[in-house]
Amino acid sequence: MILDRIQFGLTASFHFIFPPLSLGVGLMLMIFGIQSVRTKDPKWRQLSMFWVRIYGLIFAMGVATGIVMEFEFGTNWSVYSRYVGNVFGSLLAAEGIFAFMLEGGFLGLMLFGSSRLGNKMWLFATSMVVIGAHFSATWIIMANSWMQTPRGYEITQGPNGPMAVMTNFSEVVFTPSFIPRLLHVIVASWMLGAAMVASVSAWYLLKQRHVEIAKTMMRVSLPIFCVLAVLQVSVFGAQQATVVAKEQPVKLASMEGLWETRDCAPLYLFGWVDTANETTSGVSIPCMLSILVGFTPDTEIQGLNAFPDDEYPNINLVFQVYHAMIDLGMLFVGVSALVAFMAWRRKLFTSKLVLRILVVNVGLVFAAIIAGWWTAEFGRQPWIVWDQLRTADAASPNLSMTTVAISLTGFVIVYSVLLVVFFWLLNQKIQAGPPDPPDAEKIESLPDSFGEIFARKPRASSRVG
Repeated sequence: MILDRIQFGLTASFHFIFPPLSLGVGLMLMIFGIQSVRTKDPKWRQLSMFWVRIYGLIFAMGVATGIVMEFEFGTNWSVYSRYVGNVFGSLLAAEGIFAFMLEGGFLGLMLFGSSRLGNKMWLFATSMVVIGAHFSATWIIMANSWMQTPRGYEITQGPNGPMAVMTNFSEVVFTPSFIPRLLHVIVASWMLGAAMVASVSAWYLLKQRHVEIAKTMMRVSLPIFCVLAVLQVSVFGAQQATVVAKEQPVKLASMEGLWETRDCAPLYLFGWVDTANETTSGVSIPCMLSILVGFTPDTEIQGLNAFPDDEYPNINLVFQVYHAMIDLGMLFVGVSALVAFMAWRRKLFTSKLVLRILVVNVGLVFAAIIAGWWTAEFGRQPWIVWDQLRTADAASPNLSMTTVAISLTGFVIVYSVLLVVFFWLLNQKIQAGPPDPPDAEKIESLPDSFGEIFARKPRASSRVG
């Protein structure tokens, strides 16, 4: 069973590189498209043409790696699939019908529309793809949130054992953890997209390449990143803490290494949990955990000793990844303050130190997202469906360790190659830089509605760029 967990953790973590990027870069593409329609300045079309190529690469990798996990539900986790199929399967089916079809339907127009569509029509196609990607993420987060805080179901005895059957679709959809987790993930994804655009911009400025277009990208991306960084720490993170404290108190106690139930519970910045002696040491902010959860130092937080030890996750692992996320979140607020200060001093585009920070910042944002996801998933253990089905009981009973070991080895090799190829292609596109700005008159001559598209015959002269 441990190899099943490692394999799914590997494939899920690798896949998770791409959906947040597609959401974040998609948001930036919509902004560039809106500006292109609003101003008719060719530079916005130029930016869209550049970033749509990167989006296409990210989207392709996300689809290819996401399909693998759906097969793993059946091959490695058949007991889980049978147990939750009536609930979980419905949500995944809705994701395919309502979200993925929307993405796929307009993806071709988006990817190849730079030379064939006017600004409004290209923005519409891009918006449909990006909205579809957000719908897709919504259904996936909904399904995962149900596993964290299951609602709207009853357990019945099926032909092969107990199974969860949906009794109230609304309760399944709006399970208590769904909205806070959705907002947390979407904001983090938008931060990642803004950080990536700022990272490429900063690299161009350091190399003194595409200077004016790089400044334009930075003026758009950095305000988004700075505002969202502050909101993520002050609003959306606090909402998460409140829900976890109410619905999964043993997870919260593990996240903070809190052993005894108490009020004025501290929030650790970093530290180490000694599970043998049931102590936690490190640097902490007094009473901050109680304030985050209940908005007052008097809020009582349950400690680990209030729960059976067979319901503990890997406490130190959860503690470390959670605090990596928290510390990086605070770092992003600091980066935002530095960016605002340098912009006020009119030195943002010339400070090599700040530009270097912005180049590596995208990697730190991604690390924070992965740490947050690991916190949620490792913190849920030993349950695969909270308080209903243990992970140890959910694996396929007839799958041999040898089979899993062979497939795991194969995934490590294939995914390593894919990761190298992805970064090589990404580097090639960034190195090539934005294409030349298109001619404004040619853009005006392109079809800007479905009626114009169907009425026109393809002409070589309609190509742009």
